[in-house]
Amino acid sequence: MRILIALSLVAGPAMAQSTTNICPEPADHSAELDSLISAARDAKNEGVGRDVSGKMWEVWLRAPNDQAQEVLDRGMQRRNSYDFAGAFKDFDKLAEYCPTYAEGFNQRAYIQYLQGNYEGALVDLDAALVLLPNHVAAQSGRALTLMQLGNLDAARVQMLEALENNPWLSERALVAKDAPLGPKGEDI
Repeated sequence: MRILIALSLVAGPAMAQSTTNICPEPADHSAELDSLISAARDAKNEGVGRDVSGKMWEVWLRAPNDQAQEVLDRGMQRRNSYDFAGAFKDFDKLAEYCPTYAEGFNQRAYIQYLQGNYEGALVDLDAALVLLPNHVAAQSGRALTLMQLGNLDAARVQMLEALENNPWLSERALVAKDAPLGPKGEDI
């Protein structure tokens, strides 16, 4: 009996620690995001559209728990300070710790994009979009990445999908006539 008590005292803290190192499933924000996508589509001007875009970011940046939020926030601070190596480490840790939280992959993709690792960025953007198909920032980021890889047709399709969900994206200029992702074949 004493051995069992001793084992439980030794194993207890280790077991408690391991359960706190498990990232919970992200909350389901799909109804909130669907509402924001509708609001973006219905926005009457760019100011309103940008406000809705900011609200989308507030949803995407809600990590599943305090530990994940701390890593995300630190990574964002590092990214904003141009410490891309440090930010990548944080977002890598976040993606590993919370493999069902799309924003860890989206932010890691952004760092890779900034560093010119478009193939790596595309892998992470695809992962983010599997987890959260209407993640407008990941959609537009994927379009930009495909554009950098020279796949303009796929980039255009992806950007149009992003703009369907939020017509106020600054990247919308890329699909205008004579822009890199603009309509083709109208000259003749």
